[in-house]
Amino acid sequence: MNLSYHLTPWVKRLLIANTVVFALTWVIGPGFVFEWFSFQPTKVLFRPWTPFSYMFVHGDFWHVFMNMLVLFFFGPPLESKWGSREFARYYLICGLGGVALSFLLVSYSIIGASAAVYGVMLAFAMVWPDAPIYVWGIFPVKAKWLVAFLVVVTFSSAVGGAGGGIAHFAHLGGFVAGLLYLKTDWRASQTIQNMGKAARARRFAIVPREEREAAEGAQRRRSDDSGEKKTLDAVDRVLDKISAEGMVSLTEQEKQLLDEVSKKHRTN
Repeated sequence: MNLSYHLTPWVKRLLIANTVVFALTWVIGPGFVFEWFSFQPTKVLFRPWTPFSYMFVHGDFWHVFMNMLVLFFFGPPLESKWGSREFARYYLICGLGGVALSFLLVSYSIIGASAAVYGVMLAFAMVWPDAPIYVWGIFPVKAKWLVAFLVVVTFSSAVGGAGGGIAHFAHLGGFVAGLLYLKTDWRASQTIQNMGKAARARRFAIVPREEREAAEGAQRRRSDDSGEKKTLDAVDRVLDKISAEGMVSLTEQEKQLLDEVSKKHRTN
């Protein structure tokens, strides 16, 4: 396993943002910040920014410390593997997953980055399931078993009505959103989908004779260009791999190939 633990750009920004907001919360006053920036299902229509702002608001030192500690350890390897844009998108979607489940099932307000952070832990365990995680810095536990345990505890606490000031449904929503995101490949961008549709259309579409002849002429010209043909064949293989194994399985070279072809496709 090749895990990178240097502090990556978006992890660094999130750590700073959460720390600054926590400090401002106690300067301005927790009551004001919680009222206007926590997510409250009954008031979301009047405060539409709260599904995003709640992720940066924390109740006390240990709340923000534990969330940021988990993000510090689990976030950089994922951001290094996926790239900053995909990591930030995934983090945001997991946070919104916590909002969605809370909106459906609870009426109290929620705060904290836990839903997003739980999603990050889930993704780490799916990418590196056998990576050892040292509980209390002593006992090694494989990432997949640690996260599986957290999922079971979170689910039991949520459906069992456990309180204690902990937003269990938000945590569970982060897990669910992360799992759906990774398993259904929401990270496969619309551009990739359009590339696949365009490729199929070029091969199977029934078109008028003039257009067909023009397309056939263009196809003959393309066939003379072996480099272009190799590129299209490579794209086909990558799309097949996405269909079979998901975006997580792509190498950096394959992602770069898709980016290059996508830019050319948009230009044309």
